[in-house]
Amino acid sequence: MNKETKDGISLALGAYGLWAVAPIYFKWVSDIDAIAILSHRVIWSFVLVMMLIFLLRRWQPVVQALANRRTRRGLILSTLLIGGNWGVFIWAVNNNHMLSASLGYYINPLFNILLGFLFFKDRLDPIKKMAAIMCLVAVSIEIYHFGELPWVALALAISFGLYGLIRKTIAVDSFVGMTIETGLLLPMSIGYLWLVPSATPAAETDAWLYLKLFLAGPITMAPLLCFAGAANRISLTALGFFQYIGPSGMFLLAIFVYGEPLSSEKLLTFVVIWSALALIIWDNIRKLRRQKLDQQKLNQQKAVY
Repeated sequence: MNKETKDGISLALGAYGLWAVAPIYFKWVSDIDAIAILSHRVIWSFVLVMMLIFLLRRWQPVVQALANRRTRRGLILSTLLIGGNWGVFIWAVNNNHMLSASLGYYINPLFNILLGFLFFKDRLDPIKKMAAIMCLVAVSIEIYHFGELPWVALALAISFGLYGLIRKTIAVDSFVGMTIETGLLLPMSIGYLWLVPSATPAAETDAWLYLKLFLAGPITMAPLLCFAGAANRISLTALGFFQYIGPSGMFLLAIFVYGEPLSSEKLLTFVVIWSALALIIWDNIRKLRRQKLDQQKLNQQKAVY
């Protein structure tokens, strides 16, 4: 394993590890209105990403993205989706629905398979079909036992899946996309804090509260920076194996730190989803090994000739 690959793995672990423990921060500020937290997250993320754009001299890609009509439309949609995703996640964590948030991010890879089939004509082999059916079974278990759609989980999975789909189709990098998205959300965020000052109690005098809310920016940007660095060093297939660290961290925090109840019915839902993901992981490993063997055979044939 070369140094670049090792660095990529370290950055991937950093990105998904930070996403796994991010709920600790949102629990820490849970006495503040969820929309106010979201607004501060947008504001300070925008400030930090603008600093990075300035330091890295990345103004030209931002201008090019804004000049392209198709890209502008795509970024407006991605802005609405990521804003909604952040808002639902913050609300879920602050209202003791972290298990539902975890379930949503476990479902997300399975939802991505469906999006790949619908929009990119990806082939659904028997393993993927089985995983998709198991996802539907898990959602049906939730509906049967709890009498309602697991809306938090589905909202997070669908919004993040569609966000990734749009960002893939418009092909802008993470810095450019985050700059424009947080910039579009900025007026609404400032407007909300201005119109609803009671959403951040004592915000005008409590410097400690300001510091806590400022941290929403680094907590948002740090894992994105790690992810961007990892994506430049290892393949997206390899990166995909790390994506389960985030929801696993949320699951463990919910159960062992914040004491959310895990009923046998809820556990059954997770077991079905975990089984579906295990099938996908096993299938991906099998395909990677087959590709490696095929490449070795090809190299041997070239060596003979």
